[in-house]
Amino acid sequence: MKAPDLGKLETALGHKFRDRGLLELALTHSSFAREAESQFASKGEDVSIGDNEQLEFLGDAVLGLVTSEELYQRFPKFAEGQLSKLRAYLVSEKHLILAARRLKIGRYLRLGRGEEMSGGREKVALQVDALEALLAAMYLDAGIEKPRAFILEKVIGTEVRKLGRRRADTPLPVTDYKSALQEAAHAQGFAQPSYAVIREQGPQHRKTFTVEVRMRRMDRNRPEYTTHGDGSTKKKGEQAAAQTALKYLQSLNKKPTSRSRPPQQAKEVLLES
Repeated sequence: MKAPDLGKLETALGHKFRDRGLLELALTHSSFAREAESQFASKGEDVSIGDNEQLEFLGDAVLGLVTSEELYQRFPKFAEGQLSKLRAYLVSEKHLILAARRLKIGRYLRLGRGEEMSGGREKVALQVDALEALLAAMYLDAGIEKPRAFILEKVIGTEVRKLGRRRADTPLPVTDYKSALQEAAHAQGFAQPSYAVIREQGPQHRKTFTVEVRMRRMDRNRPEYTTHGDGSTKKKGEQAAAQTALKYLQSLNKKPTSRSRPPQQAKEVLLES
């Protein structure tokens, strides 16, 4: 496959990198790095190849800071809880993938052969991770103003303006199912949900985690309802399990007489792993 022109991506980002290595690193998935290391190892060479995971960590913080500051300035009368929900919505995978697709990030990713063959360029998680890594790369290359301008214009700007026209008490789409489940559990007399990883499958760079969540009432020791969910990380597995458990609690509100027979255990994947 012919290497894509990174200049087009720089134009879309609104930043020409002084250190091109940062841009390339932000687009390098761990599958590419581990595969390259294996090739060197087969020749007796011990070479370490970087990937975008640390940049993703930093980019998540940059995105959170810029988003928090913008919400703080735009909605001075909102309570902390309201601002937190707005931020969670704006930095959620469901929202970020829209910006990632507009940038066509998938076509620029550096993937290992296995990830390439499994459709990695279209995976939501990989595109969003790379978007966050690009924010970090811009920050390291030029300071906070470059990623700030991009985030406000291309990532959250349009949606923030829409939020400004909403009533403060208008519910937002659920993006953090764990938090929503905890609130619903408390309201309906359940203890805090408990999570546990019950299975890990797949190679190191493409694992699937199956996470179980248990729900019990405050006055009981045994769980009333147990379900599980899959995800490409433990966090996403927890969100998937929480999403299914939340539907169960919502069903209790609709059919309060059906508590003696909870819905059959189900598995539901959140977004794309």
